[in-house]
Formats: sequence, structure tokens, C-alpha cells
Amino acid sequence: MTTMSMTASQRRPSGAPVLGNLRTSTDHVVNTTVAQEAGADGDPSPAVGSEPLVSARDLSVGYGDEPVCAPATFDLRAGQVLALVGVNGAGKSTMLRTCCGLLHPLEGEVRVLGHVPDPRSGPQRAALATDLGQESFFPTLTVAEHLRLVCFGHGVAEADEVVGDLLEDLELTRLAGHLPEELSSGQRRRLALASVLARPRRLLVLDEPEQRLDRVTRLLLADRLIEERDSGGGVLMVSHDPEIVEEAATQVLLVGRDTRMLSVADGVRAIEQGLQ
Repeated sequence: MTTMSMTASQRRPSGAPVLGNLRTSTDHVVNTTVAQEAGADGDPSPAVGSEPLVSARDLSVGYGDEPVCAPATFDLRAGQVLALVGVNGAGKSTMLRTCCGLLHPLEGEVRVLGHVPDPRSGPQRAALATDLGQESFFPTLTVAEHLRLVCFGHGVAEADEVVGDLLEDLELTRLAGHLPEELSSGQRRRLALASVLARPRRLLVLDEPEQRLDRVTRLLLADRLIEERDSGGGVLMVSHDPEIVEEAATQVLLVGRDTRMLSVADGVRAIEQGLQ
């Protein structure tokens, strides 16, 4: 299969909206002292010695006493996007949930912002924005009201501007006054993404964010993840989309019976071979 060499912006069909600066309201929580340098291939790399946002050592995950995949060892630093790839059922989502503290490790260890992950921790909740695919909306709030509520709850400055940008960038403007039950499956997915992007964060955690999105929106998502890493944020995500991984990821973890780190190019090939 031919390797994709064009950027997401170059491949975007004519007339598709361009993402605005969605991190305007979140810059104050990003460690702006993290220096980034462009490597030989042009990808940003974090400053040497920067503390990992997520660090795993011989991390074994599963349910009960049964691991679902081989142990993983990796570091994710500011300015990086780590994509977890593998076949369905390989253990990617289990790995993600363990890193968030929703499941306990079977063996090994994981640290988030230098601490054992705990979803009840105030600092972790302030620093992590997560979309694990479990959509939950207030039935009597409109699309715009949901986003304003997220902004209010997280003390986002210029909330109206942030909400307006998200509605436009994710093609939700005409749906701003609609209730969740009036939305299609794909529209609800876009609202869930908008909700997680509306809040401040240092680390963005996404489980298959491309689900139920059309190609235009997937390309917009790839652009958004590039923005996230270039502005100093970190992204830990599960993805089956080779275009998103190729465009946005700086490193890849192949999860399965032989869990290991791969180059982005090898990770894309692993996805493509799994899709055949």
C-alpha cells in the first residue's frame, strides 16, 4: 500500500473548514517552559530531561489475574502524541483506562504527572481531558449549552469565543440549539469531542476518537492533534485510522501479544495490514 505523504491540510477536500486556535483558553495550564526542537524529519521533540506526562514500566493490564496483552514500557512527554494501535481486542482500551487510573495494573507501574493515576485526584482531573467513548449528555441542554457548561465548570476565559470556535470548527453551528436526542450518532460524537476540547488540559486522552466521523472531520481531528502537540500538550490515544496516526503521532505503541514501540511509519503499516 502506498505511503501517504500529503499533510491533512493538503488532503482536505475543498470547502472544508479550517481549525481555529482551540487552545486559546487552555494555554495557562500548558507548561510553556518546555522547549521543542525539530528533528531531522521535522517532527517536534521534547526538551531533553522533561518530566514525562505518562510513564509506564513493564505495565501489565487486564481483568482479574488475566493479562490481555504483553507488558508495555513507554514515556509520553509534552509535545508528543503516542498512538496505541493493534487489532480489535488486543488490549488498547484496557491499557488506556489503566493509565487513567480507572483500572489497577496487574504488574509493573504507571505514573501520570509523576504520580500513581487516580481519577479522584484534583490535580489529575485538572490536567487530564479524557474522551473514552462513553458519551453522556444532559437531555435538556442544547449543544451550545453543553459547551458553555464545560467552560463554566473549568473556569475558561472568553467562553463565548471558545464555544463559537468549536461549533464552527466541528461543524456544529447549525445544531447549536438542538438537544442531544435530536442529533445523529456522528453529530453526538462531534459534540463529545468538542466538550473535551473546550476545557483546559495538559494531557488529552482519546479512545478511538475517529469513530463515526466522516473523512472531512477526521482530517480536522488530525489537524487538531497536531496543534495540540505543537502548543506543548501531550496526547495519548487509541486509533485505528492510519491517516490520523501518520499525520499526528510522534510515536506508536503496538499493543498485543508482543507489545512494543514502533516508528510511526511501522505503526501505520501495522494498522493497514490489520485492515486488510
